[in-house]
Amino acid sequence: MKLLRLLSLSLLGAAFAATPAHADRDAVHFFSNIHVASNATVHDAVCFFCNIDLDGEAQGDVVVFFGNVRIGGRANHDVVNFFGGVSAADNAQIGENLVSFFSLISLGENVSVGKDLVSMFGVVHAPESVTVGGDRVAMPFMIFLAPLMLIGLMVTLVVRAIREHRRRYYYNYPFPPQP
Repeated sequence: MKLLRLLSLSLLGAAFAATPAHADRDAVHFFSNIHVASNATVHDAVCFFCNIDLDGEAQGDVVVFFGNVRIGGRANHDVVNFFGGVSAADNAQIGENLVSFFSLISLGENVSVGKDLVSMFGVVHAPESVTVGGDRVAMPFMIFLAPLMLIGLMVTLVVRAIREHRRRYYYNYPFPPQP
């Protein structure tokens, strides 16, 4: 038990004391924003609980969990975001796919996406000048929310029926009981 507690504290301490990891021009950060200047290049940029501001070039993938991505330059491969927002400035380029889950995608004028633009349970704001080389897939949040609302309504009706049944049963019961 004591060993398990010590292991838990060690892992928690390591998570909060984690420093950014860089391997062959990769940028992997936890709780620390990534900024790529307009004259700089990064291979892959991965960020957990932080934001990526890409004014330069990303030769690999750009992935963010619980943060925002702003693209002002060029991302040569995929841009993926979970629970955040993706924005691309005017004339920005995404080489392959732009995928977003539970977030807002806001694209500027003349933005190009090489392959597919996918928004799962989010919103896409894109002018007509945006070019997408593959498919545009946008599944609105209501498709996710509608079944949850239906289940909530069913649970509410069942609980009301049970309460009404109990209320009628106990209301007609003589109190105190007759001897």
